[in-house]
Amino acid sequence: MTVPARPKLYHIAHVDRLPAIVADQCLWCDREVVRRAPAGTTIGMNSIKQRRLNELRLASRPDLYVGDCVPFYFCPRSVMLFLIHRANHAELAYRGGQGPIVHFELDLHAVVNWAHVHNRRWAFTLSNAGGRYFEDRCDLAQLGEIDWNAVLASQWQQCKEGKQAEFLMESSVPWHLVERIGVLTRATYAAAANALPANGHRPLVEVRPEWYY
Repeated sequence: MTVPARPKLYHIAHVDRLPAIVADQCLWCDREVVRRAPAGTTIGMNSIKQRRLNELRLASRPDLYVGDCVPFYFCPRSVMLFLIHRANHAELAYRGGQGPIVHFELDLHAVVNWAHVHNRRWAFTLSNAGGRYFEDRCDLAQLGEIDWNAVLASQWQQCKEGKQAEFLMESSVPWHLVERIGVLTRATYAAAANALPANGHRPLVEVRPEWYY
């Protein structure tokens, strides 16, 4: 499969973290989230977060830990969301299911253009950046090395690693680059819409059940 003309990026969070994101006007990397301790629910696996913060570096940016970057997938309905949906993984403390989870959708090229203007480093991986072994790149000309069939697959049991390719942005990503927020339920739609600022950037909020399990 060829590289999509306008690849999108997706970051997931609990809807109760949205007010803090709006207040800070950005999505923070895990290191900053740990330092700032914003209000809201943490949905990731702590052991993997610690590995990303303290062990895993990017080959293309050798002094940059994975945990110093805001992580995105290239698709909604990620493998991580499936684990949240199942709520039975031993290392996952969060047990609230996928109902309160929101997807933030951004445009890859818009994000990279912003990074170049603001001198921010970025990279993308060909598999899960929380794994012990992954390859990363920092040139959009190499996007074709991503397994896009795996990324876009709805049945991913046989292509799990490729499905988990990530885009990583150093430090933070500004709120104004969020183009759309996808949710599963009307209740989460209401919570997300109510958390948006009265003035300023208000991305479109949509109920997108196809982004969920």
